Amino acid sequence: MGYGHWDDTAYRAAKTYRASRGVEDFGYTASMRDKPYTDWAAHPDLDPLGVRARECRDSAEHGAALPVAVLFDVTGSMGRVPRIMQAKLGTLHGLLRAKGYAEDPQILFGAIGDADTDRVPLQIGQFESDNRMDEQLRNILLEGGGGGQKSESYELAAYFMATHIVTDAWEKRRKRGYLFLIGDELNKPRLASRHIRSVIGDHVRTDVEVASIYRELARRWHVHYILPDQSSYYDDPEIAEHWRGLLGQNFLKLDDPGAVCELIALTIGLGEDKVDLSSGLADLRDLGSVVEAESVGKALGGGPRALPGGAA
Repeated sequence: MGYGHWDDTAYRAAKTYRASRGVEDFGYTASMRDKPYTDWAAHPDLDPLGVRARECRDSAEHGAALPVAVLFDVTGSMGRVPRIMQAKLGTLHGLLRAKGYAEDPQILFGAIGDADTDRVPLQIGQFESDNRMDEQLRNILLEGGGGGQKSESYELAAYFMATHIVTDAWEKRRKRGYLFLIGDELNKPRLASRHIRSVIGDHVRTDVEVASIYRELARRWHVHYILPDQSSYYDDPEIAEHWRGLLGQNFLKLDDPGAVCELIALTIGLGEDKVDLSSGLADLRDLGSVVEAESVGKALGGGPRALPGGAA
């Protein structure tokens, strides 16, 4: 995986073709709706059960692959965010490559549900450099479930990313990748060993402390949690306190869910020292993402006054 190059023309053409034929962008989800709920399952390309590792490797085409992973909470109202991402995937890739924020990004998409209640609590794709990243994103099952306990299984996804990902960036260069968790609830109180066994297949016999998972994850990843304004939890102080306790300033509140691609791209550009906040917001405006730039500026601590040109 990770070979080839993104073709924005092919991406737009495929989207136009699907629209003209009435084909849903998230076709795998549409196919599951025709089946009994008990038959719902992850797409084979995204099923984590029994997976030894997802790999992000260098190649002749991409000599310094930078791993980028974006995992969505797909419970309840959060199912809107993957649709936004799919519609603006060209914008994300254009910012990373055309603006030089990342020379060789390889992007993995995945989805998070509730391991206590959902049929498909975890989905993990492959690292891709070309239009296959669009295919894997569209193969995510938007289950829309959740347990209603103000928590989802983010810690299960964090465990997989900490223990089942191999990257040349880390092994060859000791360089961390970028992981974005997008959701609106808490981790479970502990990572249940039974969830690890049933969903991932590892023979773990004791429950795992959540904070320890994130400490291990942070060794090889810049971990960010994005809370988009999608639900009543957006202003819930418990959510903010929980995630700031785990990730500090990498807990990001985004008042416009439509700006998620721009926020991810600029966060990477800042992390790679390729751009400063003011210049990055100017890049967004140049691409026509004027409204999004304001939201991104707020999320990254710049506020509306940080916008180029003094816009508020």
